[in-house]
Amino acid sequence: MALLTEQQLQALGFKALGRKVRISDKASIYNASNISIGDNVRIDDFVVLSAGSGGITLGSHIHIAVYTSLIGAGAITIGDFANLSSRVSVYSSSDDYSGESMTNPCVPEEYKNVTHADVVVEKHVIVGCGSVILPGVTLHEGVAVGALSLVTKSCPSFGIYAGAPARFITERSNNVLNMEHRYVNTLNSSNSDK
Repeated sequence: MALLTEQQLQALGFKALGRKVRISDKASIYNASNISIGDNVRIDDFVVLSAGSGGITLGSHIHIAVYTSLIGAGAITIGDFANLSSRVSVYSSSDDYSGESMTNPCVPEEYKNVTHADVVVEKHVIVGCGSVILPGVTLHEGVAVGALSLVTKSCPSFGIYAGAPARFITERSNNVLNMEHRYVNTLNSSNSDK
């Protein structure tokens, strides 16, 4: 995977850009001035970040895998240590599918009934391959979403959810919080040695 250089990243004009950000030169970035990225973030080939008026905020230590998309007018926030597997789709906007209005961006707004709602993916969330997250959903800290799931409602912390629509399967271990503490202490001690 060829990565954008530091100069290319700066030239995109992000709202904020952390350290050790690795973005594929095959990723597509729209409205970079509405996108904030923390430290140690990796964005792979064919990812689409399309920030609307609400913007996209990525924390630190995040991986966004191939073919994943974050799209919509509402805010999309991805917390620290989150992982979006390949082909995940996160939507903060959605057309009305009822037939009561027209759809798609090629139709004037007055003929459409688009829902815009913020999406939040909190710390230590992992979303499995091919999953879809719809507007208004919050995946609380430590949630795991199984592959090919359709997430239509918010999911409480440290649960494993799967299916279409996604439903609670079982609890998830919160040991990742202990691991985070150890990892952050290691980072802090290595930074103080410099």
